Amino acid sequence: MSPRTLRLTENTFRSLRVRNFRLFFGGQLISQVGNWLTMIAQTLLVLKLTDGGLALGILTACQFAPLLLLGAWSGLVADRSDKRKLLLVVQTLAMAQSFVLAALAFMDQPPVVGIYAIALAGGFAVAFDNPARRAFVVEMVEDDDVQNAVSLNTALMTGSRIVGPALAGLLVTTVGYGWTFLLDGVSYIAVLVALWRMDTTQLRAAPVTPRGRGQIREGFRYIRSVPELRIPLLMMTVVGTLGFNFQVVIPLFVTDTLAGDDRAFTLLFSVLSAGSFVGALVAARRKQVDIRAVALACAGFGAALTLMAAAPSLVGAFPTAIVVGFTGVAFMTTSTAIMQLRASPSMRGRVLALQAMVFLGSTPIGGPVLGWLCDLTSPRVGLLVGGVATLAAAAWGLAHAKPSAPPVPEDVQLQPSTVLQAG
Repeated sequence: MSPRTLRLTENTFRSLRVRNFRLFFGGQLISQVGNWLTMIAQTLLVLKLTDGGLALGILTACQFAPLLLLGAWSGLVADRSDKRKLLLVVQTLAMAQSFVLAALAFMDQPPVVGIYAIALAGGFAVAFDNPARRAFVVEMVEDDDVQNAVSLNTALMTGSRIVGPALAGLLVTTVGYGWTFLLDGVSYIAVLVALWRMDTTQLRAAPVTPRGRGQIREGFRYIRSVPELRIPLLMMTVVGTLGFNFQVVIPLFVTDTLAGDDRAFTLLFSVLSAGSFVGALVAARRKQVDIRAVALACAGFGAALTLMAAAPSLVGAFPTAIVVGFTGVAFMTTSTAIMQLRASPSMRGRVLALQAMVFLGSTPIGGPVLGWLCDLTSPRVGLLVGGVATLAAAAWGLAHAKPSAPPVPEDVQLQPSTVLQAG
């Protein structure tokens, strides 16, 4: 390996020099593959039982509605908690949810309502896991490595989408849905062991927010006051509602429009994830991010969705899937990084929870709407609507992009006179 290649590799993976982050990364690597087993198997099982786009939209709504309903409060819980201990509790509950789902799937005729109910329970676990896990990444590395850690964490999640969907398709067609869900439950052991083995003295724990009145509204007010948080958040609302509904639109696009089967869907999803993985590794080299970078990534994602909508055949969809994955993860990574870097430590949990609320929590609104639209017209129209809406959000973001100002000290940002009180 040449010295230049060695330096490039060390720069790309520099956060892994930190033992706690290595443990976190290893545990998540196994667990995230397991999560995709359940996500894909749930989608295929509901599609098999109902054969309808609206049913998939309802499933997606059950998975993400808790984020919309509890997003702000779960972020406050993260700010008030030891994030490592909170993750141990939430991951244990998520493991139990996977085992219950496996028990349902082993039934001769799994009740669709029961699958929806378990998906809803899993959504509550995600609502509390998401802000705590993402804020915890910042506590494991130094400030200069935050962007790198965020990108590697994104690469991990997107890389798991390469293995997870393909493995899910193989398991579903060979051993069935129940064993697929059961394997996901077992995968949680890896992340629980990793969290237990961490050296807590090496963590850069954010100050725990004491209990007080009006703290959720304080979070909303804080985001409104910081353009580097407010503008990307509004862009995410549009993209999360209409652009990132792959679980609804992609299976319908493959099976209905392109005449593919379940294996073709999982293969296309894996190819899309391969593009995401490459995009995340490219993003890992970036040390700074601003609103313009977020908007440009958003524009690329919108163009890629529009291009996929025009794919003439299943073979033609694979190259566009790589571009969709690459640009989609570029938008996710830049938008997440600017939130983590720009938010003050005591507000980070609430900021990231609100980001998840508008980015993933908006899916319960967009999922059923796009599913109904695909049933009424064509899955191509669903992809096209997402692409055009994403391009519009990017144009708005570019119009409002300004050079980023240096962070304002926290004691200036949050003067007592600016804190809203409840009651």
